[in-house]
Amino acid sequence: GRNAGRKAVIISNQDEGAGDRQYGHALVVGIERNPKPITKSMGKKKQNKRNKLKPFVKVYNCNHLMPTRYVLDLPVDKEIFNKNAIKDPAQKRKALAAVKTKLEEKYKTGKTRWFFQKLRI
Repeated sequence: GRNAGRKAVIISNQDEGAGDRQYGHALVVGIERNPKPITKSMGKKKQNKRNKLKPFVKVYNCNHLMPTRYVLDLPVDKEIFNKNAIKDPAQKRKALAAVKTKLEEKYKTGKTRWFFQKLRI
């Protein structure tokens, strides 16, 4: 799909399945577009523009996810991030904006570089 091979974090998961999804599924937040590399010769304005990223929020079948040993602590508001809120376009935009700021803060700290680099297979 569109987000195949993208890095993501599981926000909540349902191992047994419930409601309209009778299979194991998980609510996932990931990076659709990674930040671009920065060099010393670039100005502040250009650096800020290249630091931006584009997140995605989606519910995936657990069979389509590949878990790794890596852990990323991403504190999110459980009221904004639930399966019902993601269905409504206005609430989804609000959730994406919230997670975008959190991910950009994480990127600027520089501790979790592996998460913000393109996945090479």
